[in-house]
Amino acid sequence: MASERTAVVARKTNETDIKISLQIGSLESAAEQTIDIDTGIGFLDHMYHALAKHSKWSLTLACKGDLHIDDHHTAEDTAIALGMAFKQALGEPRGIRRYGHAYCPLDEALARAVVDVSGRPYAVVDLGLKRERIGALSCEMIPHVLQSFITAAGLTVHVDVLRGDNDHHRAEAAFKALAVALREAVSRTGSNDVPSTKGVL
Repeated sequence: MASERTAVVARKTNETDIKISLQIGSLESAAEQTIDIDTGIGFLDHMYHALAKHSKWSLTLACKGDLHIDDHHTAEDTAIALGMAFKQALGEPRGIRRYGHAYCPLDEALARAVVDVSGRPYAVVDLGLKRERIGALSCEMIPHVLQSFITAAGLTVHVDVLRGDNDHHRAEAAFKALAVALREAVSRTGSNDVPSTKGVL
């Protein structure tokens, strides 16, 4: 069953060279989970690690990007490639719950994510970040990473940080909430049904 939910994506442009290996939703235990991420941006690695960990993905992601310019291309392109990998690994959305939602706190911060594996890319992301940067990642790129992933994955997702004073906490809570909501949305129902009145997603 695991082989049905794996993907390997290579995406190379003049700005980034990305390689991703992804396995979603098939892990029986944490011992089976492998996470190895190197984008060259520490806080971005941290967010992808949180996303993979709490989604129960195995994820290997390596990127060589033009960080001498800024963080934009690396952040955006890794998110696009990860969304492509997710869509490929999921395949036809048959026999899954389709919808997922989660609230995740991180100390004083609280985030909510609601996911629909709809095939219609739409992202509403409101993190309320105030700082210019967290580590080497500009705060304007954090919602853009989520939006780029969601769009490339063909998902409808609403992510809102409901409260929190610390921007690190707000961002991390958002990625964790998305992870848990995704894990629920792609969980198997035991049927072979396409979860739509249209008969197709």
